[in-house]
Amino acid sequence: MNQSLALPARPVSFSAVREQVYMVFPNDLNANDTVFGGLIMAQMDRFAAVVADRHAGGVCVTASVDAVHFVAPARRGDVLIFNSSVNRAWNTSMEVGVKVDAQSYDGCNRRHILSAYLTFVALDGAGKPRPVAPLQPETAVEKLRYEEAQLRRENRLAHAENIRVLRSGSERG
Repeated sequence: MNQSLALPARPVSFSAVREQVYMVFPNDLNANDTVFGGLIMAQMDRFAAVVADRHAGGVCVTASVDAVHFVAPARRGDVLIFNSSVNRAWNTSMEVGVKVDAQSYDGCNRRHILSAYLTFVALDGAGKPRPVAPLQPETAVEKLRYEEAQLRRENRLAHAENIRVLRSGSERG
């Protein structure tokens, strides 16, 4: 049974984080004079957590990070621009998508540098998973992301089951 049916559906816009910026400074750079990937990932997780907490109306934790794609580097003087939103919500979990762009300091040359999908689980006061509201996608893009999120979830669950079966077979040998 889907426990979230009792909760009213929320639109993507309810919790989305749009156009949040991070200015790149010299201490953010690696030896190649590009931004540390870990710095971008930490910021990504923070913005995604804000989105998940807003959607759930309470504390959520990162359960997994899928498909982090570094498309292009960010460099000295760039401004990182983060956009993040819920793609789909299930019973106690949700997928949050993050897109990061980099833009030169003069406001020109904006380019896509990273996309990722994070799964969050909502927790109650005792630290146990609790129901989250379903998502109500409204635009064509939101509806596409909603369907894609289900495919990624099915792949994650199948992968976990395959690993479980493989490990249970190797324990017998």
